[in-house]
Amino acid sequence: MNRPEFIFATALILLVFFFLGWFASWLIHRLTRVSRADMGELEQMAQALHEAEETRDRAVAYAESREAELTNHLSQTEAELRAAMDGLRDARREAEELRDHIERMQKRIE
Repeated sequence: MNRPEFIFATALILLVFFFLGWFASWLIHRLTRVSRADMGELEQMAQALHEAEETRDRAVAYAESREAELTNHLSQTEAELRAAMDGLRDARREAEELRDHIERMQKRIE
């Protein structure tokens, strides 16, 4: 085999391998390509995920506002309880003072 035949054979082999590589690339791309139905399904899943995140955000905001409202209500109730306990303590002290006064008055009468 002389030099021009060797160059031609080498070029032909390289050309064949180039086309085989190109064909393999095209085949892999064709087999792994995402279909329109798959894209539609992915789009629906993305939309559902977005809606779920919005619902979660609204639920978290509602829970936080409800928690703040209940905390405020609890604070008010505790303040009312303290006021009622103070009033009861004063009433008991006054009742005890009145009992002592009545006992002293009864002792004076006797």
